[in-house]
Amino acid sequence: MASRRGQMLDGVLLLDKPEGLSSNHALQRAKRTVDARKAGHTGTLDPFATGLLICCFGKATKISAAMLEADKVYEATLTFGEETDSGDLTGHVTARAPEDFAGVDAQALEAALAPFRGEIEQIPPMVSALKRDGRPLYEYARQGIELERPPRRIVIHALDLLACEGRSARVRVHCSKGTYVRTLAQDIGRRLGCLAHLSALRRTAVGPFLIEQAVGLEALQAMEAPVTALIPLHALPDGLRPAGVSTEENIL
Repeated sequence: MASRRGQMLDGVLLLDKPEGLSSNHALQRAKRTVDARKAGHTGTLDPFATGLLICCFGKATKISAAMLEADKVYEATLTFGEETDSGDLTGHVTARAPEDFAGVDAQALEAALAPFRGEIEQIPPMVSALKRDGRPLYEYARQGIELERPPRRIVIHALDLLACEGRSARVRVHCSKGTYVRTLAQDIGRRLGCLAHLSALRRTAVGPFLIEQAVGLEALQAMEAPVTALIPLHALPDGLRPAGVSTEENIL
C-alpha cells in the first residue's frame, strides 16, 4: 500500500494547464491525482495563461534544469490601444491610444514585427520574479518603485502573424529562454504607436514536447489509471534521460 505521502513514481507528465490556476496549483493537483511523492515543474505559466506545463515526478525532476534552458513556443493575443503596468491584462491601464484610434491593419503589424525577429535586447518587466538585493522585482513594483533593469539578450526564432482584427491580433512566438512575451507585446504596441498589452497566452511547445501530447487536468482526473499518462524515463527524448537510464528500461 502506498504511504499517504504518495508513491515513488518516476516520469514526466505533459499537462495542459487550464486558465485561472497558478502553475504550482496545477502541479499539486496533478501530483495528488497520480499519487506521486515528489514533483516539480520546469517553467512557470501565469495564472491567466494556458498550455504546456511539464510536470516531473521522482527521478524525472533531474531534467528540470535542461528544460529551463529549452526554447519555447507560444500563441499570444495582443490587444491594441492600451498599455498596462504589468504588460498584460492583469495590470492597471497606464496609457491609452488617442480616442480616434481605429485599429491596426495587418500590413502595418507585419512591418512592426520584423525588427523583433532574431537576437534582440529586452528589458525585463518590473512585475517579474527576477531578484534585486534578494527581493523579487514584483515586490518593488507593488510599492510603486521602479528600478533600472539592464536589457537582456534573447532570441526570437520566429514571430508569425496568425490573425489581425484591428484592435487585437494573434501571433506565434518561438523564443529562447528568458523571453517575456508580455514585454514583447508592449514593445510591439509602442513601435506601432498605438500601445498594446498581452491579453491571452498559450504555451504550445517546450523543447521537444508539444501541446498535442498533453492531457488536460480534468481529463487526467477522470482517468481510471492516471499514472498511465506519465512518460517513463526510458521513453524521454535523447539528451533528457537521466544518467543510467537506457531506452530499454521501464522505471514506472
